[in-house]
Amino acid sequence: MDRMSKSHENFIMTISTIVLGIVAGTGSLLLGAFLDLIESLFLNFNETATHPFAGLISPAHRMLSLVTGGLVAAVVWWLMRTRMKPAVGISKALDGQEMPVTTTIVHVLTQIFFVATGGSVGRELAPRELGAMLAQTWQRLLKRFRHIELSDDDRRLLIASAAGAGFAGVYIAPITGAMFCLELLYKKVTGRAVAVSLTMSSIAMLVGSLLRGFHPYYAVGSGAFSATSVFVVLILGPLCGILGAYFRQAFQWANQHQTRDNHLLWQLPAVAVVTGLIATTFPQIMGNGRALAQPAFMNQSVNLIWLFLIGGLAKAIVTVFSLRAGASGGTLTPSIAIGATIGMALGFAIHLFVPAISIWQAGIIGAASLLASSQQAPLMALFMLFEVCHLDHSALLPLGLGVALATTTSHVILNPSRSH
Repeated sequence: MDRMSKSHENFIMTISTIVLGIVAGTGSLLLGAFLDLIESLFLNFNETATHPFAGLISPAHRMLSLVTGGLVAAVVWWLMRTRMKPAVGISKALDGQEMPVTTTIVHVLTQIFFVATGGSVGRELAPRELGAMLAQTWQRLLKRFRHIELSDDDRRLLIASAAGAGFAGVYIAPITGAMFCLELLYKKVTGRAVAVSLTMSSIAMLVGSLLRGFHPYYAVGSGAFSATSVFVVLILGPLCGILGAYFRQAFQWANQHQTRDNHLLWQLPAVAVVTGLIATTFPQIMGNGRALAQPAFMNQSVNLIWLFLIGGLAKAIVTVFSLRAGASGGTLTPSIAIGATIGMALGFAIHLFVPAISIWQAGIIGAASLLASSQQAPLMALFMLFEVCHLDHSALLPLGLGVALATTTSHVILNPSRSH
């Protein structure tokens, strides 16, 4: 096969960027619609920023939804891992392994189903995997029908960009989608990579917004971040760096030892039962973490601090053990939820000495800092909170300092040999 000219390569990449932006955004839109359908059927619930958890149904109803979701997901994942062609993750797809179309579709729908019924994992992995699979499918079509074979670097860039675009289409966050591509997947920043990833994520965002609109994912307070927020940042950054490092290690342990055999059929339902027992009195533990983060951001009662802190600890435990028991899902939004509870609690403590401190801003800083340390992606964490909360430019400095301190602190824990 003849080597393409540079202009031809650029043309193919331009067309691929536009096509994949549209299809990744459409995939994200359809997954969002599927989430809404399952939440409505199982929880009589329409999730919004002002109504983030299923608190109006009975405790028994929440338990039934979680147990049913755990049982169904356990059976599907067990069949996939023992009877079907196994699912291939994004990192392996970047290395050249093929993501089976049918398996990937079943896999991502099961993730959304599990989260929608109340399972405690993030739902952002599903649109990323769907985007990556669509990018591989597009590349196969180019090769089969147009006899076009991309270079290895362009192949990897399109897969990574489509994964980021899948995220952007769900959370209406194009910069975050691009940063996810560049910082966590492609791991290289060039003008070409920025142009492809940001354009693709922006197109996916526009398509995804047809269902969600341009509303913030988290509703937070109004007002600019003031200079007093530095008191919060200097404490929260290192603290969330430490906690985020251990949280990351817990996630890695869960994924490395994930149940993939017949034990999945009882372990995942067992974790669902435990989650359901907690949800009977604390429904905020259900789902991807929005149900906990949203009320933590807006909490104004000092009497509820301990409830949120216990809830954050419970969220961390059930998320880790859901992954360990065989569930697949993301860890970004659970990290935001846990960081929000820590930031809110510390904000109240600092408020006693510095009354000008804003509690909701402390929650935002805590969420961004813990997300940065748990994912080892400071820019992605900064822009994710910036975009999903619709913050103004005054947030960039405190968030930037917070994620920098958190990432530096966590690096010392996660890489002790390199810190000397």
